[in-house]
Amino acid sequence: MKNQLNSAVFKQKALHFANQFDVCCFLDSNEYRNEYSAYDFILAFGQKAELKPTTGHAFELLKNFYEHHKEWMFGLLSYDLKNELEDLKSDNEDRLGFPDLYFFIPEYLIASKNDELTVIIGEDFILQQIEDFAVSEQKNTNHLTVSNRISKEEYIKNVAVLKSHIARGDIYEINFCQEFFAEHAAINPIQTFELLNQVSPTPFAGFFKIYNHFILSATPERFLCKRGSKLISQPIKGTARRSVIAKEDEQIKSMLKNNAKEQAENVMIVDLVRHDLTKSAVKGSVKVEELFGIYSFPQVHQMISTVSCELDPNVHFIDAISNAFPMGSMTGAPKLKAMELIEKYERTKRGIYSGSFGCINPDGDFDFNVVIRSILYNATNEYLSFQVGGAITFESIAESEYEECLLKASAILKVLGDGRQSPLPKN
Repeated sequence: MKNQLNSAVFKQKALHFANQFDVCCFLDSNEYRNEYSAYDFILAFGQKAELKPTTGHAFELLKNFYEHHKEWMFGLLSYDLKNELEDLKSDNEDRLGFPDLYFFIPEYLIASKNDELTVIIGEDFILQQIEDFAVSEQKNTNHLTVSNRISKEEYIKNVAVLKSHIARGDIYEINFCQEFFAEHAAINPIQTFELLNQVSPTPFAGFFKIYNHFILSATPERFLCKRGSKLISQPIKGTARRSVIAKEDEQIKSMLKNNAKEQAENVMIVDLVRHDLTKSAVKGSVKVEELFGIYSFPQVHQMISTVSCELDPNVHFIDAISNAFPMGSMTGAPKLKAMELIEKYERTKRGIYSGSFGCINPDGDFDFNVVIRSILYNATNEYLSFQVGGAITFESIAESEYEECLLKASAILKVLGDGRQSPLPKN
């Protein structure tokens, strides 16, 4: 079932068409070429079956769900599933109310690779229905006032406390995050996502609608994927701003690549990912395919490493996901202590932020991103939230870390029409 209808206009129409359904998931590479990506974009909509557990054992239930159906499935994993994997808790405020885990088997599934469309699930006539679909020309008119959950002063104070934990040897590194939010936020989710994807196109971008909950993501990071018997993780640690002046931009990129502090942050997480993959790997197969790779995105340069292994045939791939979850790039090292301190010093429950969403195919191959640089929206209570953070090490300068947070927030603030160069501290 192949068709050559693919174009930017068709992709837009397809997403708006899918948004008519209660549930849809759109994953877009934005034409970033990655050897492990199976498709340039993939769109699933309608739900033949759903998994939305309300109490514990989420990964075991997901394993049973897959084994029962063995079909394409799309879903999300909340950061707070950590509480099922370790003796941890999540007591901070949650205004969004995303499920800890949700997966669905789509009624329709369309994918594109090398400008060729394939209807994977459903009949070809769905392509003509999409072609005939009229997209609303309504302009996106977001003008939201975005507030900080914590003040700059509190952020700097918390970084100092976290550095004291590092000095004592409790941790080596911690990913410390803060929330920005808007109340009474009446946005059009799909148009807001389109604007975000235009301002900040990234290789693991996505739009995920689960009834009245929306993830609008411009994430550049892959959590974990499986291709055949191979597992691949690509953690990000290391960030630098972009410049519109080409020569200066190249200098910034070179400085990032050779920055000892950023390299130290990156290698700590690479070691953590290696440890996580070892739990699922054929003995001796874990390797670092690329260390300190520098990749450029519209707002930032990022340092990305690639770690892989061969999956032990005695380990179920769902167990491989849980063995590496949550991703080390969003926790710190050692992971357990870092997560305890995250809960203590952050003010907002992370929920789906720093969790993951993606897809699993009938053969058990999968691809999941890291939910960062993402707008999270509850349309029922009109609460909008996004979080940003960074790695805190003993060498971290609190002021610089705060500025890095604002840099990471810049694309979302622009999309939301906040009207300020950076969020003002809320005291």
